[in-house]
Amino acid sequence: MGLFRSGMSKTRTSFFGRIGQLFVESDIDETTWEDMEAMLLQADLGVNSTQYIVKHVRETVEKQGLRTAKQVQQVLKDILRGMMSAPPPLNLQGRMLSVFLIVGVNGSGKTTTIAKLSNQLKKEGRKVIIAAGDTFRAAAVEQLEKWGERIGVPVISNKTNKDAGSVVFDATSAARARKLDTLIIDTAGRLHNNYNLMEELAKIKAVSAKTVHEAPHEVILVLDGTTGQNALQQAKKFSEVVDVTGIIVTKLDGTAKGGMIFSIFNDLKIPIHYIGLGEGLDDLVRFDPDSFIDSLFDE
Repeated sequence: MGLFRSGMSKTRTSFFGRIGQLFVESDIDETTWEDMEAMLLQADLGVNSTQYIVKHVRETVEKQGLRTAKQVQQVLKDILRGMMSAPPPLNLQGRMLSVFLIVGVNGSGKTTTIAKLSNQLKKEGRKVIIAAGDTFRAAAVEQLEKWGERIGVPVISNKTNKDAGSVVFDATSAARARKLDTLIIDTAGRLHNNYNLMEELAKIKAVSAKTVHEAPHEVILVLDGTTGQNALQQAKKFSEVVDVTGIIVTKLDGTAKGGMIFSIFNDLKIPIHYIGLGEGLDDLVRFDPDSFIDSLFDE
């Protein structure tokens, strides 16, 4: 809870902490609801989620005759909780080798997130290997190799061959030879040309499926929390290209727009597995709805 609370301080102080101040004794009127709607939109909950929340808070407050800020804030927290659910466990069990495909646009924090996730899984007893499948960016490959050395996880790359499929094939072979149980694949993050992106991801998926039964077992989308509703649009585009099974939201400690988490749940219905709340290796936190919502409000 401590990391959630400190990590979400910008969102809390900018918007959610101010919502309670809207409600004072005997002074709830039409302007109150308009102000609440504006604050939620500024916190990047999006139009659909904001309208849903204001409607249900207002109905409950009027039906129960609530007047105090504390009462209304509790109603708001209950409705927010009702919009979210805890993520299922990552699909890691029941096979010799689990394959995770990590997708996301360049700049979303994808490469660093792969390192953090690999480190987390390693601490949980998994034997991890990384495939540097973003063959279009030499810097991404080098960054992954440095992370791999730091956390003690092997990274398979091919600097002379730009074919991501061959990297995935080599990494799969290496995983089997070394008796490793988790393969995490980095992918290219270019959204400006959907056709090329689709071809690239389709090729990687095909290689995975041929070499490992029912792979990839998770397709995790990395979203930059500081981009707010733009991240939601990215998620919709990626979902059109590939079957996204889960989401990691990065950089939430650096933004006042943490409300976009609710949009992901409300509009996309895709589970959020982790959120990034800092630069450190241990700052990738398993997503917990209750801790997240509590962290948005002043104690």
